[in-house]
Amino acid sequence: MRGVVDPAPDPLDDGGIGGVLVEVAILGEPHGPLIVVTWADGTNAHGHLAHGLSIAGAAAVPRRIATLPGVTNTIGLDADQVLSTTRAVRKRLDFDRPVPADLIRECVDLALQAPTGSNVMSMQFIIVTDPAKRQEIGRIYREIFAKYKASAGYPANRTVPDEKLQAQNVRIADSADYLGDHMGDAPVLVIACNTGPDRASAARGMSNVLPGAWSFMLAARARGLGTAWTSMHLTREQEVADLLGIPYDTVAQAVLTPLAYTKGTDFKPAKRPPAENFMHWDTW
Repeated sequence: MRGVVDPAPDPLDDGGIGGVLVEVAILGEPHGPLIVVTWADGTNAHGHLAHGLSIAGAAAVPRRIATLPGVTNTIGLDADQVLSTTRAVRKRLDFDRPVPADLIRECVDLALQAPTGSNVMSMQFIIVTDPAKRQEIGRIYREIFAKYKASAGYPANRTVPDEKLQAQNVRIADSADYLGDHMGDAPVLVIACNTGPDRASAARGMSNVLPGAWSFMLAARARGLGTAWTSMHLTREQEVADLLGIPYDTVAQAVLTPLAYTKGTDFKPAKRPPAENFMHWDTW
């Protein structure tokens, strides 16, 4: 069941979240009715229908839809789909579409639910939206990537007897090349960090931020956003720290990822060997 509504401005438009609502659809699916709200710029929000909400009522839903019980900014994936289809996205990042600040906050909110040692919340997230700073980080990343490309570890430089695996390595290299050239073009760059009383403590406590960084990426995928886990900028970490005002003596950077809407949301699970190849029952 779909209802096309007269285009109307979002009553809570704040310049970054608002838009023109053009369609509300209620779709039948295995877990019950799903509401899909679409705005004129093509963005949408999916969530299971709150009790008693109708298409007429949904037409008045503001863009800040996460505040409505039962409806979220997610694209309707279940937990297993999010876990199995969160890919490193490079060529399918939409560099022209802004990412609302509220969506980024939602991803950080969920990242903070990740486990930390002794419940010590030492993770921090640097959200870089300033164009000049993004381009400078992109330049640093590009220069580091050029050296990596000349190394034996670069996927296309590896020689393997399996033709399919060799072709896969070439595809991976081509995708990595694209991000190497365009990291600074992403509308948002996110750097996950760990804090400590000193540099050594911050670096030792990476287990306090890495689960949160992955949770951030899972939350992004659930909202139609793409990420790519990278860390090669750490070879020039202090340069990035100086650029962003990160206290190098007490904050260790862990992960750098672009953040952008993806061009389409139809990502598939990667082909992996059977789980038994990686399991040991009771002993190694």
